[in-house]
Amino acid sequence: MKAVVYDKKNSPDRLVFCDIDKPVPDENEVLIKIHAVSLNAADYRSIKMGMIPKRKIFGADIAGRIESAGKNIAFFKPGDEVLGDLGSYGFGGLAEYVTAPEKALIMKPGSVSFEEGAALPMAAMTALQALRDKALIKKGDRVLIVGCSGGVGTFALQLARYFEASATGVCSSGNVQQALSLGADHVIDYKKDDFTKMKERYNIILGINGNYPLLKYRKALAPGGTYVMVGGSLSQIFKSLTLGWILSSGSKKMTSLAAKAKQPDLEFLAKLLEKGIIKPVIDRRYTLEQAAEAMNYIKQGHSAGKVVINIS
Repeated sequence: MKAVVYDKKNSPDRLVFCDIDKPVPDENEVLIKIHAVSLNAADYRSIKMGMIPKRKIFGADIAGRIESAGKNIAFFKPGDEVLGDLGSYGFGGLAEYVTAPEKALIMKPGSVSFEEGAALPMAAMTALQALRDKALIKKGDRVLIVGCSGGVGTFALQLARYFEASATGVCSSGNVQQALSLGADHVIDYKKDDFTKMKERYNIILGINGNYPLLKYRKALAPGGTYVMVGGSLSQIFKSLTLGWILSSGSKKMTSLAAKAKQPDLEFLAKLLEKGIIKPVIDRRYTLEQAAEAMNYIKQGHSAGKVVINIS
């Protein structure tokens, strides 16, 4: 099969499009013919930190069709269309085929395309778990989404609207209209205005991108508010993990999220997608052979939504 394999000797991209053996599922796995895969920050950060999957194939968010199933597989059968997050199961999405346990997958709704299915898992689950589980979002909350134009941010705007909260997005000038179209009540163009110098205070702040000091995030919180770090540079993430608990004195909470793939969450999100309540924003599309180019693009941190690679 065709695949994009990590090779540290290959400079500068280290991602090589080549032929490798097609994987064989064991009795507890299914073999999936991949139709689409989307890239996430988890892919390029893993490369940067030297955390290379055993199969040396990146790509966690996949959508495709079951080709065969091991004897212990109870739910899926050949021909089923599925989507899933393989981030906890060795990645492997940048290939024509991948094996996975059934707990990594859900059935893809028939009205959802393979592209949409592949764009959903990691980004949407991160947004959901940050808002619902960490910040305990409720009707009427004032939510600030710093970095609202990427994969997580675009889903966070839509989910804030679903939970009947008031959402303010922070992004660049070119993404203001997109944020408004996704349900933002207000948008702050960070090139023109600085939310840390404004009087507005928020019940929830999601720090997805933007190099703002933690103390300024804390100042922008309303009493009883919660800041959740869900992305940003590695230095930002380190500071939040090491200093967040110190700054969580009084009624304001400074916390971070390490999102986990959960079938119930993915099924919940797939239903919202099927009903048209949320939708993935797809910024760019690439072929499998262009995976290195796609990875370089998302590393720049300026994608307006998801980057999808169509396999077939």
